[in-house]
Amino acid sequence: MSFTWENNLVQIEIMESIEKTYRCKHCEKSFSNENQFKRHIKIHTRKKIHQCTYCERSFVSITHLKSHLNTHTGEKPYQCRHCVKAFSSNSKLTIHTRIHTGEKPYKCKYCDKSFAQSIKVQTHMRIHTGEKPYQCSLCDKSFSDSGALKIHVRSHTGEKPYPCTQCDKAFSQTCELKIHMRRHTGEKPFQCSQCDKSFADKSNLRNHLYTHPELNKVKPFICSQCNQGFLHKKRLINHMRTHTGEKPSYQCSQCNDAFVLKQSLIKHFTKHDGDKPHPCRQCHKTFSQIYHLKSHMRSHTGESNVEVNCSK
Repeated sequence: MSFTWENNLVQIEIMESIEKTYRCKHCEKSFSNENQFKRHIKIHTRKKIHQCTYCERSFVSITHLKSHLNTHTGEKPYQCRHCVKAFSSNSKLTIHTRIHTGEKPYKCKYCDKSFAQSIKVQTHMRIHTGEKPYQCSLCDKSFSDSGALKIHVRSHTGEKPYPCTQCDKAFSQTCELKIHMRRHTGEKPFQCSQCDKSFADKSNLRNHLYTHPELNKVKPFICSQCNQGFLHKKRLINHMRTHTGEKPSYQCSQCNDAFVLKQSLIKHFTKHDGDKPHPCRQCHKTFSQIYHLKSHMRSHTGESNVEVNCSK
């Protein structure tokens, strides 16, 4: 099948905002420059004659194929000049280098935030537009980015691809594994600036800061809807959602709870990650508190109408 530029124009979605954005319908990339967009679209429309010998993927140019082959061989020829990290492609190195330089060339059209990657700004702007193009095929939930959908689907499938190397636990998200690993290492990287206490995760540090009265006097982040003040910007953002009605998108893999903020999910998850010495004799569930076990047992005896899903 042959492609012409006129045919490709059908694939363009132009978002009218401060400036035109050309969004590729074949992938998630967007461009503010029309010529850059035209060059990009050829990647999808030209014949892909260069076949990978390790998998079924094929590429338009030999350069793209060589870069892809590095993902199979493990070769990382692109060395960062600022640190010891190396990468399989020049584009990955470019993105990484921005960590050192602080460069964030992709600006949000609706607020003052900027990002190091184009895909990050596109995902961020959906907070403003409310767009959620990624639909779960197993329920009616939808998400603003593909990563959130992927994590959510694991709540249906039970997949936990991130195992702990120190014990037999496994997790559906890398952030859950990271928090759990600190139980083994004892690492507490979040230090209070007012005292000598330190914490394993940032949300616990934030909660601790409220115990310092001298900090609580000043609440610089003010809600424009009700004038309530907050010590931290993220708490204001979370509060604002009570006005906008935004629904939670971060699903706990251990239970049915869901959260608007990722940090809220991380804080909640620590409740699941503790020791659970109280096992149910009827099924495989275990509990951290004896009264939780007693409440659960009623689901087997019929004493209560509370539903408990023992398959989790």
